[in-house]
Amino acid sequence: MTEISLEPGADLDGLEVVGHRLDGQDGSSARVLECSFSGCSLDGVRLDHARVIDTTVADSRAGELLLASSTWQDSAWTDLRLGAVQAYGSTWTRMRVSGGKIDYLNLRDAHLTDVTFVGVMIDELDLARVKATKLSFEDCRVRRLLLSGATHRDTDLRGIAGLEQIEGIDGLAGATISPDQLVDLAPALADHVGLRVR
Repeated sequence: MTEISLEPGADLDGLEVVGHRLDGQDGSSARVLECSFSGCSLDGVRLDHARVIDTTVADSRAGELLLASSTWQDSAWTDLRLGAVQAYGSTWTRMRVSGGKIDYLNLRDAHLTDVTFVGVMIDELDLARVKATKLSFEDCRVRRLLLSGATHRDTDLRGIAGLEQIEGIDGLAGATISPDQLVDLAPALADHVGLRVR
């Protein structure tokens, strides 16, 4: 078990951090390479502009996580319980998020490449103006989805269930959905193109 404290511009390499409280710590612009965090409390942790590579975060909790304009590459989140995640403007490459629950995941203006969500419950997912390539969902539940201005290449939304509200229907262009999802989205699509259904 490694005891650490975050600080702006920190350089963390090869650390294994288990059961540590990092609440409220500021790791803005930090470099995190080949680290693992397990069973940690991360409430209010700030990693704005940080570079996180080959790193896993598992079985951890946070009411708020501040990740604006951060870079996540070849990394994984597993079984996290998160409140509000502010990851707008971030870049995710070969990223896997599996299990757990996220109340609000803000990925506005993010660049997502080869990102997979598996078995995750997300109350509100904000993908407005996101640029996504190979974004996919498997066995996920998303209650509210925001897509205004999003662009997609090889995005697969068929693994999303439980969708109650969608905003920015234009942001679906280029994504793949299932026939059942098409039926569910029919009223929003009709409204978007000005159709009257009688």
